[in-house]
Parts: sequence; C-alpha cells; structure tokens
Amino acid sequence: MQPGEVEFHCSVFELKRRIDEGEEVFLLDVREVVEAETANLGGKLIPLGELPARLRELDPRQEIIVYCHHGVRSAAAANYLRANGLGRARNLAGGIDRWSLDVDSSVRRY
Repeated sequence: MQPGEVEFHCSVFELKRRIDEGEEVFLLDVREVVEAETANLGGKLIPLGELPARLRELDPRQEIIVYCHHGVRSAAAANYLRANGLGRARNLAGGIDRWSLDVDSSVRRY
C-alpha cells in the first residue's frame, strides 16, 4: 500500500472491534430491500443498481464500509466508489453472512 492509501477489505473482526471501541463507522448496504428486511447491520441502504444515481448521498471524505450478503456485490460497489471519488470505500469481507457466522449469530442468515 502507498502512504495514505486505505486497505480495500475490512474483516468482520476489525469492524466489530471498531464498533465496540465506540468508533462511528459508516456502513453502506448494497443489497436489495427484501434482503435488508430479512437481516441487517443498520447501514444506509442503497441497492447496487441504484448506486450510480445516488452517489451524491455519500461523503467522499468519509470511510465507507460496504456490505452485501457474501461480499461479491459490495466488492464491486467499493471498486465503483473508489473509481468515482470515494477513495476510502472498503469491502466487508464475507458480508453479512460472515458477520452472522463469526460475530453475531442473532443476525439472521439467509
């Protein structure tokens, strides 16, 4: 990594630690509405297909942890955000499913 460059992936353990330490973390959920209704981490919901039209809703100075079900859509979203001026976007590796398995089993798996 270059100086000032932000790591692309964020593990569920890193996210949990940061939340436990009281850090305000901006979460972006790029799943569909029905998925967010099934299980969520409380992130701002912007489905992946709506992201280009809703970029203005995001702060380019803020670190954004992007998540989806397994981490595939969120990786694409984080790459898109980085390519469009939001260089601090990061992908939550393994998505909400990994969060449920490794951090909080009360988050419903689907």
